[in-house]
Amino acid sequence: MKKRPLPVTAVSWLLIAAGVVGLAYHLREFRTLHPFPYDALWINLVRVLAVLFGAYMLRGHNWARWLAMAWISFHVVLSALHSLGEFAMHAVIFALFAYALFQRDAAEYFRAAK
Repeated sequence: MKKRPLPVTAVSWLLIAAGVVGLAYHLREFRTLHPFPYDALWINLVRVLAVLFGAYMLRGHNWARWLAMAWISFHVVLSALHSLGEFAMHAVIFALFAYALFQRDAAEYFRAAK
């Protein structure tokens, strides 16, 4: 297998870290029992997905690369409903993810992992 490019490693660990930190932060919202916080459930599911996508990208799974792009795209769309600054920051992160995950070395890495 081809050596994992540094940008792929960085994005993968960034996703894992964001997922773990977000999970730790949002898990405290489950303390309320009535009514059950379904929104917290969905938020935590998105965090778990970030960890999974990051971990599987480290292992070279191409589907994880595409789902990581869908994950950050989801955040860009959500942030568009908030402030312009938040939208701009997520758009920049999206561009960095796209560059890191689709440059030639990354494409070869994900192709070689088959």
